[in-house]
Amino acid sequence: MLLDGATLTCTQVASGVPVSIVSLDRAGAAWRTAQTLTAPVYGQSTGVGANKDTTVEEGGLDLLRSHAGGAGPLVGEERARAMLVVRLNQLLAGGSGVDPALLPVLAEAINDGFTPPVRTYGAIGTGDLTALATTALCLLGEREWRGPEGRPGPGPRFALSSGDALPFISSGAATLADAALAVHRLRTLMEAAVTVAARSFTAVNASAEPLSPAVHEARPQPGQADVAARLRGMLAAEEAVRVQDPYGYRAFAQVHGAAMDALTRAGRVVEVDLNAATENPLFSGELAWHNGNFHAAPVALALDAMRAALVPAAQLSAARLATLMEPAYTGLLPFLGGAQGRSGAMILEYVAQDALAELRLLSAPVAGGTAVISRGTEDHASFATQAARAALRCVEPLEIVLACELVAARRALAQPGSPSEPDRPLDTDLDEARRELSG
Repeated sequence: MLLDGATLTCTQVASGVPVSIVSLDRAGAAWRTAQTLTAPVYGQSTGVGANKDTTVEEGGLDLLRSHAGGAGPLVGEERARAMLVVRLNQLLAGGSGVDPALLPVLAEAINDGFTPPVRTYGAIGTGDLTALATTALCLLGEREWRGPEGRPGPGPRFALSSGDALPFISSGAATLADAALAVHRLRTLMEAAVTVAARSFTAVNASAEPLSPAVHEARPQPGQADVAARLRGMLAAEEAVRVQDPYGYRAFAQVHGAAMDALTRAGRVVEVDLNAATENPLFSGELAWHNGNFHAAPVALALDAMRAALVPAAQLSAARLATLMEPAYTGLLPFLGGAQGRSGAMILEYVAQDALAELRLLSAPVAGGTAVISRGTEDHASFATQAARAALRCVEPLEIVLACELVAARRALAQPGSPSEPDRPLDTDLDEARRELSG
């Protein structure tokens, strides 16, 4: 995977493939600018936060040591690796002032399977200071990397200078990594959900009339039209058996399409920042520009909308599951049982509703929160970190809801005429369906 500071995507962040650097030119230009400035520069000739007006000399390494103070369990290696990929790509975009000789060392760490021991808690959407300070201490040899097999050990080293300290940690790379992983995985699930819905449509002989081009030309919402076209192509053209089906079928394109639109927008917002210079200060031209690009409000708002949009889509999946339990729609016995009075697939509704309740909890917005810290000099926070973390956690319950629908639809389609499948545990079926959905 070529990293150029301009074209990194959410899917590439999630790919886990080796990386290579296209050019160090923009990083080098920013570094040369940083070496020539004599005016006060935040974090280099001054302290940080409320210490911004205090002159310091060579305080960068102390800054790293003081800020590597996260708490909670270590994040998974995939998330830590994704953070390194994002930060490397951002540095390639230029503007940081970091020594460009550091960048190939980061690429080496990524490709050799080394990740920093990053703790879960320590950021509020204004920069992942604890995670990146920990990474910097690994580069300095003051903290051990996690090696390719997850065990602590020596890894790539780089002698960061005092002037490299704040420029290296002035980024939301860990938040963006989580956001990118979430967008990629949720998109995979939501695309698979259309195929799942097609099975349910077939199992209950739902009408394809609501998917007709005329319907969606009359209301040209892009996601809605795309979803309708995809689903329409999966269904056989048969005469409708009901004038109108429940909303789980009739409004599928509208609800699922809206969620796909929210996912698309979130992906675009995240990908802008994957390739952006979110540095403070920003070294551009011959000057250092003090700014607020580290504030992740756009990401937080987009992820809030995306998580909220998942809930109605999952609710309709649970609604379709309910119709698959109902003889009036399937022509089979209640709950797809093998004989009268048997429970069949009844438990799937309980599992789906449990997961759906979790998804609803995770949809709570973060953008209404704020924080005033550092003696009042930092008086707002986006909490994009929490939005990204919640988005990643949405993957599991959404996958489970869809898996319940898929297992039931398969069972219904496998039982034309009189059902005969005996009652049995369905946990293995759900595990298999989840694997299929996640690709």
